[in-house]
Amino acid sequence: MSLHVTIAAPFRHTRKEHLKKNEIVYYLAFDRKWMTIEQANQLLARAAEEGLIVYEGDMIKPGFDISSIDIPLGFKPSSSIFERSDPYQELLNRIVKATGKELTALVSEMNTLIRDGFDGNLRPEAAVVILARKYTVPFEDVLPVLRDHVLKKD
Repeated sequence: MSLHVTIAAPFRHTRKEHLKKNEIVYYLAFDRKWMTIEQANQLLARAAEEGLIVYEGDMIKPGFDISSIDIPLGFKPSSSIFERSDPYQELLNRIVKATGKELTALVSEMNTLIRDGFDGNLRPEAAVVILARKYTVPFEDVLPVLRDHVLKKD
C-alpha cells in the first residue's frame, strides 16, 4: 500500500490531477528527498507496469482514486516499494495462513494436482489458484498479475 501512498503524494500535495514526469521525479527526489532521481524513475516505471499511473501524452495521471488514500503525517516510503512482490508466493502464503497447513505440504498437494489431475499440463500459477479456490482463500486481486506472469513465460 505504501506504493499507492507514494504515487498519490505528489498529486495530493500539488492538488493537480495531471503532472509531468519531471514534476513527479522532482517531488520524490528533491522536494521530499525520499529517493534518488534514478529510483524515482524506476518507481514510475513500476507504477506504470502495475497500472497505478497512466500516461496521457507527456502528462501522468493516477490510475486509481487518490482521494481514497490517506497519507500519514511524516510519511516516508520504505525501501520495500522497490521490491516486487511475487503473487504466486503471496497466494501460497495466504493459503498456508488460512488452512494452517505447512508450506511443504501445500506445495506437495499442488504438485500432486499438477501431476495426477492434469498429467503435468498445468502451470504452478494455475494450480495455486485452484488450491485457493478449494480452500476458499481470496485470490481475485492477484489473478491479473498471475495471468500476466503466465503469458510472459510463453
